[in-house]
Amino acid sequence: MAESMKSAFRFALCVSVVLLAGCGGGGGTNTVTTVQAAAPTISAATTANTQNGAQMVTLATTTSGATIYYTIDGTTPTTSSIVYEAPFLVASNLTINAIAAVSGDTNSSVATKTFAHNIASGTLVWSDEFANSTSANAQPNSLVWTYDTGNNSGWGNGELETYCAWGSTATPCSTTTPNAFVAPGGGLNIVAENPSSGVYTSARMKTEGLFSFQYGRIEIQASVPEAQGFWPAFWLMGNNIDTVNWPACGEMDVVERINTASTPDWNAGSIHGTGFTGSNLGKDFDFPTGQTAATLHTYGMIWSKGSVAYYVDDHTSPYATFTPSSISSFSGAVWPFDNGPNFIILNLAVGGSWPGSPDSSTPFPSKMQVNYVRVYTN
Repeated sequence: MAESMKSAFRFALCVSVVLLAGCGGGGGTNTVTTVQAAAPTISAATTANTQNGAQMVTLATTTSGATIYYTIDGTTPTTSSIVYEAPFLVASNLTINAIAAVSGDTNSSVATKTFAHNIASGTLVWSDEFANSTSANAQPNSLVWTYDTGNNSGWGNGELETYCAWGSTATPCSTTTPNAFVAPGGGLNIVAENPSSGVYTSARMKTEGLFSFQYGRIEIQASVPEAQGFWPAFWLMGNNIDTVNWPACGEMDVVERINTASTPDWNAGSIHGTGFTGSNLGKDFDFPTGQTAATLHTYGMIWSKGSVAYYVDDHTSPYATFTPSSISSFSGAVWPFDNGPNFIILNLAVGGSWPGSPDSSTPFPSKMQVNYVRVYTN
């Protein structure tokens, strides 16, 4: 065989065969291996917290280090699609398509699962009722709630408290005075304590990594402490916070207020994202005469594609509605609330740049009480 024909034959083998030997032309051996990431599995489960046919969905792949990308609108996922971060609630009719991708491998084939729950609008689909039939304080459900802990240099707001998890013995936390517990007979208590001069403890609970959802109506029934230096809140952030950071992940504040009761008393509902942070987008709800946030009220958010609305006590009458047009006047603003599921945060901050510090009139211990958190279909 002529030398030119031998060279051509070697080249053809190198471009067409996956496992090659002797293609370098110099007597060595080169091995080229093409590997495809394993397709994700899509698992759906009914849990103690899901209601009326809704399910929690978990995506997984056996390929080490792979990222899972998925869509919920039936389209083919790419590496620009939603990144899977945590289990999420499915309570509507939809199709999940998912791929796994990792550097050096080809993307997996598409895994597909269709859900046809046919759940009516306004149906309760997930809840934590914070039940406790014992005579002792109980741990909040560890399958739903985890904690931010420590002071974290004031959590970016100049806050004074140290956040404590259930069972923490790290100073100044104490198991004899827990900062988050389900009381006998039911009801979540988040308690601000002042164990020594200038030292404050509280709790910041979250469902990050355990529960998340995208779209629906979420509601909380709660009472909050009203005194100088208190900053209670119930809010949501995007599952993608670890990859895109805040504020790009988006933040939706359902309950937020500070300090003593005013006349009229109020609650603030707001949204935050890239280009609109601080006080850019928020609206206060004024309670009717004679009512304060220190008594039980229902606070809720109605979240749908391109819309976030807030209400107090009456979900048929939102007091604030935000859409992408709401941020159009802010330079560089990006609407982040259609980029995937969000997780829940419940906390009672002490001090900080907004409320200021407690003073001699601030009572300790003081608690934020939550009777339930519920999610309904839109």
